[in-house]
Amino acid sequence: MMIRIVKFILAAWIAIFVAGASIALAANDTPRDFIDARIAANAGKSGVYVLDTGAEALLARAWLADNARKSIDVQYFIWSTDNIGILAAEALLRAADRGVRVRVIVDDLLIDAPDKSLLALALHPNIDIRIYNPRVSVGVPLQKRLMNLLTNFRGVNQRMHDKTVVVDGNIAITGGRNMAAEYFDYNHEYNFRDREILLLGEAVKSIQTSFEGFWNSKLSVKVEDLYNGWGLMQKNVRVEDKEIRQVYRELHDYAKSPENFAPEVRAAIQDVPAAFALLSRQMIWDKVEFISDRPGKNDNTLFLDGGGRTTLALAKLVLSAKKRVVIQSPYLVMSDEAIDVFRQIIARGVTVRVNTNSLASTDNLQAFSGYRNQRDRLLKMGLQLYEVKPAPEVQNKLMKRLPAANGKPPIFSLHAKTMVIDGQIVYIGTFNFDPRSENLNTEVGAIIHNTSLSRAVEAAIETDMAPGNSWNAATDNPDQYVSFTKRSKVRLYQLLPIKPLL
Repeated sequence: MMIRIVKFILAAWIAIFVAGASIALAANDTPRDFIDARIAANAGKSGVYVLDTGAEALLARAWLADNARKSIDVQYFIWSTDNIGILAAEALLRAADRGVRVRVIVDDLLIDAPDKSLLALALHPNIDIRIYNPRVSVGVPLQKRLMNLLTNFRGVNQRMHDKTVVVDGNIAITGGRNMAAEYFDYNHEYNFRDREILLLGEAVKSIQTSFEGFWNSKLSVKVEDLYNGWGLMQKNVRVEDKEIRQVYRELHDYAKSPENFAPEVRAAIQDVPAAFALLSRQMIWDKVEFISDRPGKNDNTLFLDGGGRTTLALAKLVLSAKKRVVIQSPYLVMSDEAIDVFRQIIARGVTVRVNTNSLASTDNLQAFSGYRNQRDRLLKMGLQLYEVKPAPEVQNKLMKRLPAANGKPPIFSLHAKTMVIDGQIVYIGTFNFDPRSENLNTEVGAIIHNTSLSRAVEAAIETDMAPGNSWNAATDNPDQYVSFTKRSKVRLYQLLPIKPLL
């Protein structure tokens, strides 16, 4: 059912691009030739296209996986074993089968892949998988998890929140989406309003450099090394050749099933040769700065603070504002340092508007409790706060397919991490405005110096803040629209000393 709903949207998206762009390619050109030519014609610049919907983002990934020539390098915080995660893994396996070098780094905290399946993929001659900071999941038995929590609490909480895909060293995607159904509009309970960018050219070099830094870090451990231990503190997992072949066969069979991957969708992806030609006309070529934290975030080993390079870069960006700052962030829990930064610019007359989740739309009650503890303070400071509704009007535009469970549409939840300065500079990345992104999680993102793109993104956020899509936190009392039970849970979290972990 899920795939039958999505196939029309993807096919329509393809058809629009193909119909308008077929004349843009020379008779003997391939889409990759066209991309290479555009990169060469814009030496020193970066091409940027905003992936504002799950359909676009999914299609872009599928096409790139099928058309990679030499390499695919991937970093994710979450890679689920749901429909999207399985199909993505199968796409990388197919790429590896045809000789493409595939490297994957996944954070350890929320990975849920079966041990033997993960190990079988890692043993493919063209696939290497590394787990970032493996202290709680991969190869870690329960007793070791407990020991890690007791002896290195900060280390357990220091995660890799990066999300990047780099193909052949000159095409990349980065932004808020993880590899899971809810980030591409497939989930029946929650679907996220998210944002990413497709990048070509110069900025991709910086993304590749960041990936190499994480790949070579001692915090990124080969899957094979995590399963070769003995005793109580490490798992010992082995897969025979027969089992490896079975894992690969099951992945391919899953992707071949019309119930899991509709033939029409596969055909649409294969028929996209001209899409990048038209897309390139909508692409902005300008200065793009890619910012990223180093593995480990900072040198603090005992406490939960310490900042990081992305934190400093974004603080500098906020302080540069002269007229207005517009922010979209799923979680809003400001540290004292962040509050001081915003107090400074508000005192200069800068308007600050923030779009964040309401209690009715949030997927994280703990994070919302931190926001709820300081919401009145932020409003008194002069911040304008707009909280997303769980069924906003814009949902029908951004998510053409709305799979419903028991006749009830899924909750619309904000996950985009974006900031626009003076309508001239836009940041799109992974950084939530909370202490965890500020001090614990490694983050990435692109700062784009282009007025037309910045204003287009700003306009999209303003649409999301409109009365049909968000409540005004100063006047609408958004908490009234949830149950007493949910409000009580948040009040309980508000009493706990958990702000540094939010």
